[in-house]
Amino acid sequence: MALRVILRKFRKDWLRLDRLERQLKDYVEATTTLLWQRQAIFVSATLLTAFYFDSTIAFLTYTGVLFSEVLDVIAARRIRAWDGKDQTKAMHFLTAILVNTLVSSGAICLFIIMVAEQQLDGGHFTPLFFLFAAALFAAMNNHQFLPALFLRLTIYGATFGYIALMDILRYYPPIDSRAWLEFFTILFVMYFIIDISIQFLRLYRAGVRQLEELRREHERTLAALTVKSQFLSTVSHELRTPLTSIKGSLDLVNRGMLGPVPQTLSPVLEIAGKNSVRLANLIDDLLDLQKFEAGEMVFNFEPLSVNAIISDAIESASGFARSLGIIVTYIPEGEDLTVLGDKSRLQQVMANLLSNAVKFSREGGQVNVRAHATGDKVTISVIDYGVGIPAGKEDAVFGQFSQIDSSDQRKVGGTGLGMNISKQIVARHKGELTYSSTLGEGTTFFLTLDRAEAQ
Repeated sequence: MALRVILRKFRKDWLRLDRLERQLKDYVEATTTLLWQRQAIFVSATLLTAFYFDSTIAFLTYTGVLFSEVLDVIAARRIRAWDGKDQTKAMHFLTAILVNTLVSSGAICLFIIMVAEQQLDGGHFTPLFFLFAAALFAAMNNHQFLPALFLRLTIYGATFGYIALMDILRYYPPIDSRAWLEFFTILFVMYFIIDISIQFLRLYRAGVRQLEELRREHERTLAALTVKSQFLSTVSHELRTPLTSIKGSLDLVNRGMLGPVPQTLSPVLEIAGKNSVRLANLIDDLLDLQKFEAGEMVFNFEPLSVNAIISDAIESASGFARSLGIIVTYIPEGEDLTVLGDKSRLQQVMANLLSNAVKFSREGGQVNVRAHATGDKVTISVIDYGVGIPAGKEDAVFGQFSQIDSSDQRKVGGTGLGMNISKQIVARHKGELTYSSTLGEGTTFFLTLDRAEAQ
C-alpha cells in the first residue's frame, strides 16, 4: 500500500508533462556534457583490464558500452529538438532512456563480473572499485531523472551483491574471514551510494521547485507589467485628444486670436497654458515609455548631419531658453560630421538634454553645445554652468519617474521620464549617454554615436 502511494505521488508530481520535459532535457544535457569524460573512463578501464586480465572480454564489453553511448547521443538529439508539448513523445523518450540505461549498465556490470570471475583467489578490489566508481558517477550525474537512476543503481546493487556473495557461496568461509569482511564492506558502500543518490536527488528537486516558483513569479510580473502598459496606453490616448483641444484653445486665447484678454485673466490663462504643455509632454513620454516596454518603438535609421541635428534642437529650445534668460550657443568645429540614426528620436534626445541644461542653469547663464569625432565615434557635448549634480545620482538621473530633487519644494519641474527615454533611444542606436558634473559648477552630458559616411 505504501509503495502504491509513493508511486502515485511520483506520477502526479514528476511525470507531469512540464516537469517531465525539464527532467528529460536536464538529463540529456548532463549526459551530453559528460560524454567525453565517460569515454576517457571507459577506455582507461578497458586498457587496464586488457593488460592485466583478458583483452577479449575487455574489448567486447567496451563495444557494448559504446553501443549504449551511441543510443544516448541519438536520444539526446531527439529530446533537444522536442518542443515539450506531446505526452506520448515524452513517454517514448522516457522508455528510450530506460532502455539505453539498461544496455549501458548491463554492459558495465557484465564487464565487472567477468573481471571478478578471473580473480579466483578472492579480494576483488579492481572490479569492485570500477563498480563503486560507476555507481558514484551515476549518483552524482544521473539524479535529474529518477527512473534511470533507480534502474542503474538497482543493476549496480545486484552486481555488488553477486560479487560479495561469490566467494562466500563458493568456499563457505568462516565469519571472521576476509570474504565476509568484504561482504559487509560492500553493504556499507551500497548504503553510501544510495544515501549520496538521495542527497543529490533532493538538491535537484529543490532546485527544480525553486525554478518553477521563479517562473511563476516571472509570469505574474509579466502579467502585471502588461496590465500596467495597457493602462498607461489607454489612459494616455484617452487624455491626449481632449488635452489637445484644451491646449489649442488656450493657445488661441493667449495669443489674442479670439479677442482681447482681460488683464485679470491673463496670468491665470498663461499658467493654464504652461500646465497644458507639461501634461502634453507627460503623455508623450508615457506613450514612448509604453512603446519601449512593449517592444513597439520603431526607428528609421539614415545618415544624418550632426550640425543639422544640433541646430534644429537649439532652434526648438530657443524660446524656452530666452524666457529664462539663457543663451544657447553652438560653434561647429571643423567638418560636418555624420551619424546613422533616427532623426526625430535623436532630436528628442537633444531636446531633453537642452531642456535640462536650460532648466538647471542660473538665470542669465549660458549653455554650450560641442561636437567632435574620435576615431569612429562622434560625441555631442551639452554643457551647462548651473547647479550641478551630486555624486552617485546616476540612477536618479536616468531612472523612471525619478528626480534628483524629488521633494515637493523642488524648483525645477519635469516628468522624470525624459532622460530614461533618452537613454533607451541612445541604446537602440548602439550609443552611450553619460555625464560628468561638479556640484555648484555645472554639468556636461555626452551623447556618443557611431560615425557614418556622409551621403
